[in-house]
Amino acid sequence: MIMAINLNLSLGSPSMVVIDTSSSSSSTRLSSHGSYVSKNGNIGSKLSLSFRSVSMRKSASVSVKSSLETTGPIVTVGKVTEVNNDTFWPIVKAAGDKTVVLDMYTQWCGPCKIIAPKFQELSEKYLDVVFLKLDCNQENRPLAKELGIRVVPTFKILKDNKVVKEVTGAKFDDLVVAIDTVRSG
Repeated sequence: MIMAINLNLSLGSPSMVVIDTSSSSSSTRLSSHGSYVSKNGNIGSKLSLSFRSVSMRKSASVSVKSSLETTGPIVTVGKVTEVNNDTFWPIVKAAGDKTVVLDMYTQWCGPCKIIAPKFQELSEKYLDVVFLKLDCNQENRPLAKELGIRVVPTFKILKDNKVVKEVTGAKFDDLVVAIDTVRSG
């Protein structure tokens, strides 16, 4: 039996698609046509993928994940990405006009640990939003200071490389309202 899936995506910002071909079949083939860079430096957003799996017994599992950069740190839609001093701003810049939500936490913070699973659920719900987390430890202190951290957890919501909203404390409902406000505005 031959199964073929053709997928055409039109992505809003420069993106890379990762295909996970989890299959127990002995023959799996993947072809893809990714984004391109034009002469003026713009990155094309048309992406075409073709997946073919040859299997007599079991079906293949295909998952498509979009990420914001083709080099450097990779952000996976539907997941929270850990950032640090070096990766935060490049990811925010690569996000373009997408909403970015940053969870600033510490390892020892009880409320941070309680809200972390709910923050992960939000990343699975809002696939048009980039979800990041920053451990405000000694190593990341310069970035935490730059972003004006005063209490953990603090959630910074960015749009177009600028902080536009902030939610302090583990206030889940306030965070959802803030995300919805920035997404719709």
